[in-house]
Amino acid sequence: MIVSASRRTDIPAFYSKWFINGVRRGWCLVPNPFNRFQVSRIALDPGSVDAFVFWTRDPRPLLNYLDELDAMGHRYIFLYTMLGYPRRIDPGAPSLSVSTKTFRKLSDRIGPDRISWRYDPILLGPATPASFHIENFGKIARTLAGSTNRCIISFVQPYRKARARLEAAAPGSANPVDFTHPDVVLMLRSIEASARENGMQVFACAMEEDFSGLGIQHSKCIDAEGISKTFGIGIDAPKDPHQRPQCGCSASRDIGASDTCVFGCSYCYATNSPERARANHARHDPESPSLI
Repeated sequence: MIVSASRRTDIPAFYSKWFINGVRRGWCLVPNPFNRFQVSRIALDPGSVDAFVFWTRDPRPLLNYLDELDAMGHRYIFLYTMLGYPRRIDPGAPSLSVSTKTFRKLSDRIGPDRISWRYDPILLGPATPASFHIENFGKIARTLAGSTNRCIISFVQPYRKARARLEAAAPGSANPVDFTHPDVVLMLRSIEASARENGMQVFACAMEEDFSGLGIQHSKCIDAEGISKTFGIGIDAPKDPHQRPQCGCSASRDIGASDTCVFGCSYCYATNSPERARANHARHDPESPSLI
């Protein structure tokens, strides 16, 4: 079993103590996101978990527990989001300087094969046009050279519940993207070239469009085959039937909860209400078997 921690919230940034308590206990409780009265008990012991996949913008609180995870025999990888967007779009994200330093420190600790850089989602609009991404991506790629060999990109999916927040923060960014536009093609070519020059391969996540002609292949963020290769094990996990049709991720059990991340990203689909997220975070008990 692969445990996702988590698509729904940033567990390393905000709930590391709760996570490690669950690992020490050997299990946690996770309510069904569509029916909070249906609760699952998820095993977290090394015999049940093939690997943890940590999704994060700031893993610093979790770094204190990596030695303990290692001593218990747990395997884990990181999907590390770093974007460098204007503050009105990403009001709570760590600065690029802090993120870069943390990313490199983590890579030195676990190795570049176990940490992927997510430049995701790409917003295209007046505040972040294609020219912004050409310069911004290149700058970040140069700072991460040698610290990862894999970068994952995708374009924003303006779900209804996040569209109003996104439009307020970055007008025009929720509009459909014309992937044949010369500026967009140039941007993707530049992203692929910048990544390659800095020792990385770029993959596209959950996209209908085929960018293989630009050197960008489709990807799986949670990749049972890739994780198996990294750790020299065999994980038999089919495609996750609960994700979007374009998503190629392997099946996993997610232990997070929506409306609990307080970074306040304007495009976040896992946060229906920033106010509710702050309230849930405030009443979080790290000793509880359930996140909220």
